[in-house]
Amino acid sequence: MPEAFDVLTMGRVGVDLYPEQSRLHLADISTFAKSLGGSPTNVAVGAARYGHRAGVFTKVGNDGFGAYVRSALRSFGVDDSYVGTDPELRTPIVFCELFPPDSFPLLFYREPKAPDMNLTRDDLDLDAIRDARIFWTTGTGLSDEPSRSATTAALEARGRSRITVHDLDFRPSFWPAPDEAGGRQRRALDHATVAVGNREEVAIVVGEGEPEAQAERLLGLGLELAVVKLGPDGVLVAWEGGMERFPPVPVNVVNGLGAGDATCLRSPPPHARSRATHPGWINTDGCAGGPNTTWTTASANCSDGVVSQDTPSNQDAERGRSWAARNAARTLCCSGQVNSM
Repeated sequence: MPEAFDVLTMGRVGVDLYPEQSRLHLADISTFAKSLGGSPTNVAVGAARYGHRAGVFTKVGNDGFGAYVRSALRSFGVDDSYVGTDPELRTPIVFCELFPPDSFPLLFYREPKAPDMNLTRDDLDLDAIRDARIFWTTGTGLSDEPSRSATTAALEARGRSRITVHDLDFRPSFWPAPDEAGGRQRRALDHATVAVGNREEVAIVVGEGEPEAQAERLLGLGLELAVVKLGPDGVLVAWEGGMERFPPVPVNVVNGLGAGDATCLRSPPPHARSRATHPGWINTDGCAGGPNTTWTTASANCSDGVVSQDTPSNQDAERGRSWAARNAARTLCCSGQVNSM
């Protein structure tokens, strides 16, 4: 019997084309550098870079960028066995502009459709999904068929067991009918134990309000952990019986894309765990504004910018301590991922 995955994700992938010149619009940029992207892909990369067995269910096109995605995944240590190839659609690319500290406009090329939206139930290994210590889905996977049915089938097979994370990951342009997003996300959360989203994404599911009220409403859906990303204000984590805000760490921002994903590569605090005490929860140090997020925002790209156990931080380099050592000494909280785009 094959070894179970520590982290198994499902959904969006792409090739991010980042400008090598900052504070310019696309029309004025001379050169770009490519990087692996897509939020669930970033999560798998982040987990693998910390030494966990990680894989991703996704699809690419039969083209050079698809070959790059597979190669990049393997180079990061991510199992690419579940990366399929669509014979007709092209691997999506994404351009961005860099206007730090807080403006990073994106231009997606996912038309007429991205291969990852053609994932079907037949593409899934439901046994691997059931056995994974952490299984991770996204809202984008619910935006259109057949990916919607495949995502639903995966969550139903999972049966709200172990740690099942649903990242709300809402981008209106990906939805043929954006007004359907709230209902479909709520139905997905019926099968999840953890929800992750920023305030706008959470509002689509449970309505507007202060982050604390939003987190309480998420928990009311039967979740064990609710993570509300607050951008420059850090992250709010809520569990039955408590909640806590974690402030950001000041950093010289180069590119904020990917920071939201990086925040979740962290284990929850002991008092915030129920079934989340399962050893499958990613044991890294990426609390909102923590090492993972800090290093990612200080990097020009996403997956490549996620820290590994050997990546020093500004603070820990000064103290002569590795990330691994710092992680062993801390029990902060999680949020969840490495959002590239």
